[in-house]
Amino acid sequence: MLFSSLSFIFRFLPVFLIIYYIVPPKLKNPVLFLGSLVFYALGEPVYVFLMLISILVNYVAARLMKGVEGVLEKRLLLIFALVFDLGALLFFKYGAFFTGAINDLTGNDFFFPELALPLGISFYTFQILSYVIDVYRGEVECEENFIDLGVYIAMFPQLIAGPIVIYKDVIKNIKAPESRISFRALDDGLRLFTIGLASKVLIANRMGQLWDTLAEMGYANASFKTAWIGVAAYTLQIYFDFNGYSLMAIGLGSMLGFKLPKNFDTPYAAVSVTDFWKRWHMTLTGFFRNYLYIPMGGNRKGKFRMYLNLFIVWLLTGFWHGADWNFIIWGLYYFVFISIERLLFNKNDGLLLGVKKREWPKAVKIIVRILGHFYAVFVAAVGWAIFAVTDLSDLGAFMKRLFAPILGQPLDGIEMSSFSWVMYAWLLVGALFSSTFFSKQYEKIRYKIPATIILFVLFWLSVVQLTDSVYNPFLYFRF
Repeated sequence: MLFSSLSFIFRFLPVFLIIYYIVPPKLKNPVLFLGSLVFYALGEPVYVFLMLISILVNYVAARLMKGVEGVLEKRLLLIFALVFDLGALLFFKYGAFFTGAINDLTGNDFFFPELALPLGISFYTFQILSYVIDVYRGEVECEENFIDLGVYIAMFPQLIAGPIVIYKDVIKNIKAPESRISFRALDDGLRLFTIGLASKVLIANRMGQLWDTLAEMGYANASFKTAWIGVAAYTLQIYFDFNGYSLMAIGLGSMLGFKLPKNFDTPYAAVSVTDFWKRWHMTLTGFFRNYLYIPMGGNRKGKFRMYLNLFIVWLLTGFWHGADWNFIIWGLYYFVFISIERLLFNKNDGLLLGVKKREWPKAVKIIVRILGHFYAVFVAAVGWAIFAVTDLSDLGAFMKRLFAPILGQPLDGIEMSSFSWVMYAWLLVGALFSSTFFSKQYEKIRYKIPATIILFVLFWLSVVQLTDSVYNPFLYFRF
């Protein structure tokens, strides 16, 4: 069930909130856990049992860690939990990919059953991993209440597509249900949910239709101009789609009395690729940094190890997003740019080709910042083309279209017959709302009457759009 669906907005959510608000504090966590299981079962009635088993296995493993004193015993329990968690993820998400790769290499014809990917397994697996790892490290106490652990893992606002929540950041809210509910939290949640809904329905869906039109034409057939219009559309679609869904999740969390972490910070305002990844899907970046990059040594063991660690992190970042070669290429694509930036920009002394930033004239700093912004957006846009086209032959043909002038390819091709000035206007709207300008202006009037009126209008425009259109995909469901 999508948050941006009429059944969720007018059926599930009102009924759940009424029950959640009227039950006494001691029943709020059981109601939230049960409601989350119902929410998940409405989309994945079979795989809800997989999630319950995952919660149970990690609950028992963490409890057993508390009962043993030996390091070896704790480590074996951690390994058991990791093998189970990652094993389930590898089996359901990557089993077909690895089987196909082995068949291609060996010429065999090993069979792997066609399985639907359990919704949200990439996200809730990472949350489970962070919990059991933190218990092993001694950073948090093991959870003795199964329902409370279930609330942390299965809470429906962030269950399907994040943001990735760390146990120690929400345990105080979980343990204090009597203090969670407030009118301000409800008001903030409704506002965030509406902004996310409008982002998803009014902008992302329109951009998605434009990208789908390009895909139907054939990536190799598009003209140079059409190819870049399509990339611009997908660049905006994936941002407003995922950021919109994240805002809806954070808003729903606020309605339930939880402060979920911010997941995006105007990433297209970045001035470098490194800066872009500090702003895009921030909870995923934080997970890989804290639970992989730093434990492997980070940048503390010399430059070679640092770049090796970066290579591993970005290889896994790409592969986490999908079981296809294009995602691996996408991850390594970012590894290359971030490594180059590490070479050119030294974090300690701010060197760029031997010149310190503080010695630059102000005009030079402004020019460099502008150029850096266009560079970051360009790299991100090309990256999204790699991300979106899963077939490698199609991807190669599409790259030839995008870089036709450089490769000496003809610029002409099929144009979008349905493309008009209206779509140019929507591209401009998307570009403007992905900047920092509107977010800053909104913060100035956030609780004032004009903002409330605007949000009211946006909500009902979104509802009308959902009523009139059947086109309502969510890109990150397949990740």
